Amino acid sequence: MQREGDEEYFCPVCSARTDHELVARGRNPVGRCLECGDVHPVVVGERQKTVNVRAIVSDGPSSRICTVEMDDAEVCRTGDTFVAACGDEYTGVEVTSIESKGVRVKKAIAGEISTLWTRKVEEVALRVAIHSGGITTSFHVMVPGEELFCVGEVYTIGKRRFRISRIKIRDGGMLRKPGQKAEAKRIRRVFGYPG
Repeated sequence: MQREGDEEYFCPVCSARTDHELVARGRNPVGRCLECGDVHPVVVGERQKTVNVRAIVSDGPSSRICTVEMDDAEVCRTGDTFVAACGDEYTGVEVTSIESKGVRVKKAIAGEISTLWTRKVEEVALRVAIHSGGITTSFHVMVPGEELFCVGEVYTIGKRRFRISRIKIRDGGMLRKPGQKAEAKRIRRVFGYPG
């Protein structure tokens, strides 16, 4: 929240423009970021140029070309989330890969990015496998990307009621202990049995 006298500057720790309190004025001004507390030199009167970065937004089996607006000097990393403009529609996306200077990288400055490869995370397809005896029933359902799923909890989706036994995470990990949770956008597959 910006207070009177606070100004917005680029913070190298947050990798974004944030509200700052000027702690030293004069020829070499210094600001303190009100988000992370880092103290660093700032350029008074600086104006960040915004750029529209091309973004390929994957939504399950289909993809479309959209744009993400960023500050020219902003650092973008895989895993960052943005709002992508797809014509007149806006959607939440997560960066899965970055193309800069003809190669794929883990992070890059916005002004040097040629393409962001992203996936839609507002609503995601949750893949579920329910084991009952020797039979496994698989299905998927659309759920909000922010919805939490917990090992050991009972869920009802449509006419199916099941208890989660394991959650396979997109980064390769597996949650097995009761009470462990993950957001739907981070889940590769949910395993369970009739509840």
